[in-house]
Amino acid sequence: MSSYKDLLAQREQLDKQIKEAIAREKADGIVKAKAIIEQYSLSASDLFSRKAGVKSGGGKVAPKYRNPSTGETWTGRGKAPKWIDGKDRGNYLI
Repeated sequence: MSSYKDLLAQREQLDKQIKEAIAREKADGIVKAKAIIEQYSLSASDLFSRKAGVKSGGGKVAPKYRNPSTGETWTGRGKAPKWIDGKDRGNYLI
């Protein structure tokens, strides 16, 4: 059985190995990414801009729940209406 000090030494060694592996794999990933960027002539805007069709907020959301007695609907966003608050929402799914 290992002593506490032995286990701490092992953990230090593992932490060192983990940091080395992360650095090595990160460097490999950067090399691969650069090769792909060059191969397809990609720019920063190609990689980091929002794609067409992705909503940036402010749009309407389809209702997810319906009150069977009144027909009132709720999207599931924001504060829950009183008719569904604290109840099993599965019973109100559209």
